[in-house]
Amino acid sequence: MKKVKVCDDKEPPSYQEATAGYEEMEAQFVFDDKNIRRTFIRKVYSILMVQLLVTVAIVALFTFWTLLIFIIIFSFSASLVFFATYIALSCCGELRRQFPWNIILLVLFTLSMASMMGFVSSFYNTKSVVLCLGITAVVCLSVTIFSFQSKIDVTSCQGVLFSLCVVMLLCSITFSIVVPFGYVPWLHATYAVLGAIMFTLFLAFDTQLLLGNKRYSLSPEEYVFATLSLYLDIIYLFSFLLQIVGGGRE
Repeated sequence: MKKVKVCDDKEPPSYQEATAGYEEMEAQFVFDDKNIRRTFIRKVYSILMVQLLVTVAIVALFTFWTLLIFIIIFSFSASLVFFATYIALSCCGELRRQFPWNIILLVLFTLSMASMMGFVSSFYNTKSVVLCLGITAVVCLSVTIFSFQSKIDVTSCQGVLFSLCVVMLLCSITFSIVVPFGYVPWLHATYAVLGAIMFTLFLAFDTQLLLGNKRYSLSPEEYVFATLSLYLDIIYLFSFLLQIVGGGRE
């Protein structure tokens, strides 16, 4: 039996020929991804600026207009709306990505949170509130610039943030037990300082999640969740600063 040798003139392509268009495709993909990320960042910060402007306006209203009964009733209603919208936006992933319900819930959440902060600010004098607003603005700007420019990956420091959360929880439990027997200024000050530090770190953490150039990142579809996280970081930072340097209303 003769063996017939089959000659195949078509040789397999070389590696260079097979991957000729791969680099161009990869470059185009990276370019498109950067454009999507930039659009995502602009959208998040645009919504965040509107939220902060509304919050400052409501805080100013509560600070200068002291109808106490109205403030208490309005703030109590706002707290119920706050918890309902916060749970919906945090736990229901499909809902917070579904337009227009995500925007409606975010608007209700912002108004309720701003009202609660207005209620808290009404117990402090005007100079303290304005001072804390200024400090919060400076800290937020500094942390944002740091997060954009720094090579330090804050997103990989979940252990540190978790440890701070545990310390804050223990401090709050201790505080709740001690306060009924007598107010302890240094314990309250320690709790407020730890809270301000923790939410400053959380602000850096959430900002780098937004940028997408670190170990962990947020999907561009999660613009509502990203806005929610940054807004809460700023609001809680302001509330702890108010506890540190705020003076009571006379």
